[in-house]
Amino acid sequence: MLPTENRLRRREDFATAVRRGRRAGRPSLVVHLRSGATNPHAPGESAPPTRAGFVVSKAVGGAVVRNKVKRRLRHLMRDRVDLFPPGSLVVVRALPEAVDADHEQLARDLDAAVQRLLGGGAR
Repeated sequence: MLPTENRLRRREDFATAVRRGRRAGRPSLVVHLRSGATNPHAPGESAPPTRAGFVVSKAVGGAVVRNKVKRRLRHLMRDRVDLFPPGSLVVVRALPEAVDADHEQLARDLDAAVQRLLGGGAR
């Protein structure tokens, strides 16, 4: 589970990450990233933590299936939240293929999307 300070909860934060951020898609998920806009070296200010949120629509499945996919993604993201710049907003949107993907496939897709976003790969 993600620590409380790393959870994205407000609707405005989700909208900012999705509408103004960059995205990278894989077969089972899409990752949206809005990099931190604050200067971490500004005097007297500490860098805000990276926050991550998850979107799993009804197209993925029923409530039990959606919650299972969300738990799996949250677990994977817990180890990767430190890769992002401080203050970043990250939204992971599950696609219907995420239901049939095993843990390793979801991890590969998430790692590839994160690497593409952080490495500045071509769209």
